[in-house]
Amino acid sequence: MAAAAAEEARLLAWLRGPAAPGGPELAAYVSELAALGLAELGREPARLAAERERVGAETRRLAFEHYRAFIRSAECTGRAGRGFGGIESRLGSLLERLPALQEACRTFMRDAEAIACSRRMNSLTLNRHTEILEILEIPQLMDTCVRNGYYEEALELTAYVRRLERKHSSIPVIQGIVDEVRQSAQLMLNQLIQQLRANIALPACLRVIGFLRRMDVLTEAELRVKFLQARDAWLRSMQASIPDHDPYVHVTKTIEACRVHLFDIVTQYRAIFSDEEPLVPAEAAAPGEGAIFHSWVLRKVSEFLRTLRRDLERGVGGRLDSLLGQCMYFGLSFSRVGVDFRGQLAPLFQRVAADAFSKAVEEAVEKFREEMNSYTLISAPAVLGGGAGVPVPTAQPGTLQPPMVLLDFPPLACFLNGLLVAFNDLRLCCPIALAQDVTACLDSALGEVTKTILAFHRAEEAAFSGREQELFTQFCTAFLEDLLPYLNRCLQVLFPPAQLAQALGVPPTQLQRFGRLGRIDVAALREPLAFLLPLAPSEEEPPTETVPDPEGEHAAVPTVPTGPGESPFGEAALPGVPEPTG
Repeated sequence: MAAAAAEEARLLAWLRGPAAPGGPELAAYVSELAALGLAELGREPARLAAERERVGAETRRLAFEHYRAFIRSAECTGRAGRGFGGIESRLGSLLERLPALQEACRTFMRDAEAIACSRRMNSLTLNRHTEILEILEIPQLMDTCVRNGYYEEALELTAYVRRLERKHSSIPVIQGIVDEVRQSAQLMLNQLIQQLRANIALPACLRVIGFLRRMDVLTEAELRVKFLQARDAWLRSMQASIPDHDPYVHVTKTIEACRVHLFDIVTQYRAIFSDEEPLVPAEAAAPGEGAIFHSWVLRKVSEFLRTLRRDLERGVGGRLDSLLGQCMYFGLSFSRVGVDFRGQLAPLFQRVAADAFSKAVEEAVEKFREEMNSYTLISAPAVLGGGAGVPVPTAQPGTLQPPMVLLDFPPLACFLNGLLVAFNDLRLCCPIALAQDVTACLDSALGEVTKTILAFHRAEEAAFSGREQELFTQFCTAFLEDLLPYLNRCLQVLFPPAQLAQALGVPPTQLQRFGRLGRIDVAALREPLAFLLPLAPSEEEPPTETVPDPEGEHAAVPTVPTGPGESPFGEAALPGVPEPTG
């Protein structure tokens, strides 16, 4: 009973609930049934059956009366079903094609956007056509400016292109313009440097260096090096154009070119660049930019000295004094810019003068040997000096007149002539430092002459007659008593003892402590020939060999003239020297 009651309660709850099969009407009908009484509930089935009969009859009547409508409705329903089937199939086909349509629409939208963007760009390009054309013409304009020398405008274009590159470096067209402008800038750099390789004045140099600095492609040190390299190339071209066939002409023109052009380059450099730092930096400090110029000037001076040395070695004749004056003036002019190299000239000219003197002395010695090989003592003495006994010099003491007694002996006269030529050439450029070298050279040459005389004596002694022995004794006496003292006087004129003492820093009376400086060692030359000389009560050296007092010397010896063509030795050569006969 309890189970039936529970089932009944669940059924009523289901009928009243929203999930009932009749919907709201069934729920309303159930509520109405619940409100009826028992009698009325008993009559309700009959009433429902009668209602059912009435509804069925009504339905049959409607179907009979309106059967055409039902037929049409059925046909319509069929057609509608078939239509809905076609619609469904076509709708499926449409749904299958919708993705492709969507993709095509998206593609169209993208293309339309690109076309619209391109149209906007074209419109903007058309509106900015003038400005764009100016930018595209920058490389051509830059090249025109550079080739025509409008460097100011070219630098402005370069600065503008640099700003464009910083802002729009990702644009290929801008990058292409930048590359072309850089090529034109390189051409401009080469043209500016090439201008420095020509004969350019200081204002033009300032303008060119200003352009190079504004280009900002070289550091300050690189700019100095480029300037010096370019100007050095021009200076080398000027030096290369000097004819080289004549050493004297070549060295004089080189001196003039270096003095003028090198001084201009130094002036230009100092006007353009400022060297305030010291040339020699402190310890543990890097060399400053001023060392670049200092090293370049030293190199140019070294090159000039090498050229001078080469031309001097080739030979400049008897114009050494003129060349020395030009070189000294060159060094003096450069002392104004702190490049005084006159101290480097003295060793060069000293060596050349010493070599020339040594060569002339060697030629004189060789000429003496040749004369002695063909000399015979049976030849008649010359008119000026012949006579019995030892000839007496005709020249007054204390003068530089060559001893006339040497005319009786042609080999000695020719030898003295050669030495006088060497002395006259040395006089043009005679540094006081050559005193020892000249003295040593003369000692060596006179030693060779002594050996030649002894060799002649050994070869001819057996065949000597009395007269020949007497002539040979006079020959040796003239060599020792006349030729050697005269050479000592010549040396004292070339190298005054007062100047030697001043150079050595000692009094003239103390000059003997330094040996026979500026004097021939007559005693050493007399010793090998002593056995050939006649016996005498005393054989002392002539007083001219002693170091004279400076005042007395200047009173007895003429002052060396400074005018051209004048000789300190009176006559340059002995007149009337007869040619030797066989």
